[in-house]
Amino acid sequence: MKYYLLSVMQPVGDELPPPEVLAEIGKNLDVFHQELRQAGAWVFAGGLHGPESSTVLRPSAGDVLITDGPYAEGKEMLGGICLIKAPDLDAALEWGRKAALATTLPIEVRPFTGEAED
Repeated sequence: MKYYLLSVMQPVGDELPPPEVLAEIGKNLDVFHQELRQAGAWVFAGGLHGPESSTVLRPSAGDVLITDGPYAEGKEMLGGICLIKAPDLDAALEWGRKAALATTLPIEVRPFTGEAED
């Protein structure tokens, strides 16, 4: 069984939805995460702070240069991640579809380096 990363792509600069919409998304995510657990596909998941909270450490001339974020400018940022176990890409894409419906945001599905320990 392989690991797949479901990345939540969040628009940069958009205001957060109203509290009642966020509460509904939170409930939908709880249901999605519970479904992952019941299927044995759950590894871990979590959200990320905004890109303004990032710090990049880059090797430079034998030292390390530290730069406050955001490092990359773009229309979307990585808002959260979910690492799952799935037998193949088709199964991972189905989980990604469910994640997109739960979060109301685009989801990138990408194979993760390494094999699940079953």
